[in-house]
Amino acid sequence: QVRLVESGGGLVQPGGSMRLSCKASGNILTIANMAWHRQGPGEERELVALINRAGATTYADSVKGRFTITRDNGENTVDLQMLNLKFEDTALYYCNAYILSTGMAQLQSYWGQGTQITVSS
Repeated sequence: QVRLVESGGGLVQPGGSMRLSCKASGNILTIANMAWHRQGPGEERELVALINRAGATTYADSVKGRFTITRDNGENTVDLQMLNLKFEDTALYYCNAYILSTGMAQLQSYWGQGTQITVSS
């Protein structure tokens, strides 16, 4: 059984910073892409940042220059460092990973439970 568990999140003032962490656990053979998505109030879920196993990254235009995604392949973790947070960054943030686990023939997509970030003065 594979699980993604997120930590971090909470209330932050505009211009502040926050770090999210996500750890994958279970019968994991390998993890391909890892990513953070978010869903704001009344909005569709959107990709925030993605990192492949080699460390190549992709960011949503709205967070470029402010957010940094990193991963530790040995620890099966992915982090999202967020700087200069804005009101519009308020959302439920989800960790996502494509994981090959024992007994499976191909990668499966797994999601964390979500962690809330609220940017408010």
